[in-house]
This record gives sequence, C-alpha cells and structure tokens, in this order.
Amino acid sequence: MIIAIIAAFLIITFVFETVSVDGHSMDPTLNHKDRLIVEKVSYYFRAPKPGDIVVIKYPADPKEKFIKRVIAVGGDRVRIENNKLYINDVPKNEPYILEKTMNDFNQVTIPQNTVFVLGDNRNNSRDSRYSDVGFVDYNMVVGRAALRIYPFSRFGRLTSYNDVNKLNGFGFLDFAH
Repeated sequence: MIIAIIAAFLIITFVFETVSVDGHSMDPTLNHKDRLIVEKVSYYFRAPKPGDIVVIKYPADPKEKFIKRVIAVGGDRVRIENNKLYINDVPKNEPYILEKTMNDFNQVTIPQNTVFVLGDNRNNSRDSRYSDVGFVDYNMVVGRAALRIYPFSRFGRLTSYNDVNKLNGFGFLDFAH
C-alpha cells in the first residue's frame, strides 16, 4: 500500500495529472468542465513553445491554476492592434479564437525564460495582458494539456496549433476521420 501511495505521488508530481476546465477563457477550444490530462515530462527537456496549451500557476495566487495558450516566448515582441495579434511584427492567423473583438495591447518584449499566454476567448480571459498574470516564468508552468478525456464525445489528443494541418477546428485531433 505504501509503495502504491509513493508511486501515485511521484506520477502526479512529475509525470501527469488530471484537471478540470473551470470557466470559458479557452472557448471554443476547451469548454467549461472539460476534463484533461496534463503531461509534465516534456518541459523537463524543452521549453514551452508558441501554440502549446498549458496549465500555469496563477502568479498572484500560485495555489490557483489557469489554462491558456502560449502565444510568445522569450525575445518575441507581442502587440494587439485593430483586432489582430502581431508576433515580431507579423500578423498571426488565429482561427481557434472565439471572436475577433479585442482591445488593443501595446507592444511588449517577452523576457527570457518566460512565456506570454492568452486565452482563446480573448474577451473573457485573465491572461498575460493583465499585470497580475504578466509574463509567466517557466517554473510557473505546470505542464502541457495533452488529452481531453471528458466529455467523451470530444475525446482526443490536444495539440499545439503549430500542428494545424491535423486539427479539426476544435483544437484537438479528429479521430473520426
């Protein structure tokens, strides 16, 4: 019994955990009450990259966790102007966001060893545009959302938007085709 408890503790601490989406900041990609598996191993070997959907500790209260999309990494410049996201002065195509209407955001340069995160529902997301979240240090990134396990009708592997050719429009691989 003690070995099982230790093994479970090690797996949850270092390998993966399950989380439930609370709120609508990642609509339409993730919905309220979706259950996800968050894998923690890959970030031991590489840094988060743009497009990754990550669970982060809320910098203002690290006991609370947020789920967001990595938009930019250290050294990148980010701005939002006229309803368009620009990374390093290049406009980004973001078909995964809920709606285009968003407030302008003055250009910032992302510090090294941090990420800039946004929710896919930009008009209803507490994210890096706000000072209480801001630039997220790598040590505040819990892991990468890897698999949606509930609802069963949307079961599937979540993937970085960089894998857009494999996506079915909802931010996960379509196993039906």
